[in-house]
Amino acid sequence: NNVVYYSYFDTVVNRYLIDPGGLDIHHGRVVGIVAETQCRFFKSFTYPETVAAGLRVGRLGNSSVRYEIGLFGEEDTARAEGHFVHVFVERISNKPTPIPASIRSALERIIVR
Repeated sequence: NNVVYYSYFDTVVNRYLIDPGGLDIHHGRVVGIVAETQCRFFKSFTYPETVAAGLRVGRLGNSSVRYEIGLFGEEDTARAEGHFVHVFVERISNKPTPIPASIRSALERIIVR
């Protein structure tokens, strides 16, 4: 099951990076590489249930970010929670690079202080 939950995590993060962050996943100079992941499973979802996701930034560095994600059904407690770390790199060289300003701005809006 964890692969499905990781897919949900990846989807919510990438939608956020693309929509408010302006990330161009196909042609942009910078991409995010997943360096670390974790998922804690508590309860299953069953089709055709709707999955809601909560997303926040736990740590924002110069070239990396730690996302914290919760997956919810109809109840207020998470059915799964986890995190992953993106390191932003130049697409061509694969070397770490500062997070682009538009993405950083979007991430700052959901940072935990």
